[in-house]
Amino acid sequence: MSTIPVYPWRLAPEGLATIRQLRARGLRPGGQPVAAQLERPRRRREPLVAYLYRIDLAKPVRPMTPARWAALAKANAARRLCPGCGFDRGYTIPTSLGVCATCPPWLAV
Repeated sequence: MSTIPVYPWRLAPEGLATIRQLRARGLRPGGQPVAAQLERPRRRREPLVAYLYRIDLAKPVRPMTPARWAALAKANAARRLCPGCGFDRGYTIPTSLGVCATCPPWLAV
């Protein structure tokens, strides 16, 4: 079993990036293994860990197809539909409430 290198926060070498940094460049890891990790110390808790990937092995982000756009629109529409009154409220129904703001709380499913 090989271990990966661990770097302190903000001291990673050039050529490595987190998933968010790759995404900002229009890239994705593309199935490559984790190359290294960053550790950010915290008080009284375990450190935050960020995994790093090699930029030269990253692949371009897959483009959104019309079918994926349609599936995303359908999923977002379902999140706007209130289970209490059945109306599309135009905003995402909070999961903490379970119903829209105008429905009484006992209608929450």
